[in-house]
Amino acid sequence: MDPLSNEDTKMYFYENRLKTFEGWPFDEGCSCTPENMAKAGFIHTPSENGPDIAMCFFCLKELEGWEPEDDPEEEHKSHSSSCHFIALKKKIEELSVEEFFKLQKERQKFLINKSCNEAITKFEEAAKLRRADIIKTAVGEE
Repeated sequence: MDPLSNEDTKMYFYENRLKTFEGWPFDEGCSCTPENMAKAGFIHTPSENGPDIAMCFFCLKELEGWEPEDDPEEEHKSHSSSCHFIALKKKIEELSVEEFFKLQKERQKFLINKSCNEAITKFEEAAKLRRADIIKTAVGEE
């Protein structure tokens, strides 16, 4: 994982986030247009059952169930108040190198936390299955 690779940093730029909103179910006459979603840091990450799933590229918060009147920036702030991207006072292009590195460090923390939480969930699921097997074996021996 190279935190400064092009793949890891390209979503900092509005145009790249906007490109992900192909097939987004809300367009003109709505607050949650692709343009407003991308400005608020979201990328479109649809699934078979959720065509309106959007995730902040920075804090990785996923939101779905969007309504036409939902304000993407306000929704982002209310669901992920610790996101450094939505709290930025400057455009990415205006950040100093030092400011960008600090921002990227915070993003890496979100990525690491998500990865650790996924590993813990997998471990807990495997432990439940193993426990059930042990109980079956113990009950079967009685």
